[in-house]
Amino acid sequence: MCRLFIGADPALWQSVTRSVRIDGVATSIRLESFFWSILEDIGERDGMSVGRLIGRLYMESIEEGHAPENFTSFLRVCCGRYLALQLDGLVPAGREAPIASLDAPAILAREKRGYPKSPAGYFPRAARGH
Repeated sequence: MCRLFIGADPALWQSVTRSVRIDGVATSIRLESFFWSILEDIGERDGMSVGRLIGRLYMESIEEGHAPENFTSFLRVCCGRYLALQLDGLVPAGREAPIASLDAPAILAREKRGYPKSPAGYFPRAARGH
């Protein structure tokens, strides 16, 4: 079973540090190259650079009342959710539809209906290992 994962290109888990500006402040973010490629995919869908996407994710999370204590973990979860939502058919796999054009409230409602609450908290099927 593990061969599927350990046989992958080691470049996928190499850490890469990039400098970005968030709300006009320069900062560095360190993520594995696998996550950078997913962020590039998400950004390209909406015609944004990765830096602009990261800045937007940060600002919108603050506007929603979230204070991301570990922003790199937040970005990794965003990447995982993006892939899980595509896998579940809630976000189109093709790049034709920008993320901003999707009906987020409807997708979140469909997602919530599709996953039962568990005692440990709410996690999509992909995160629970199904």
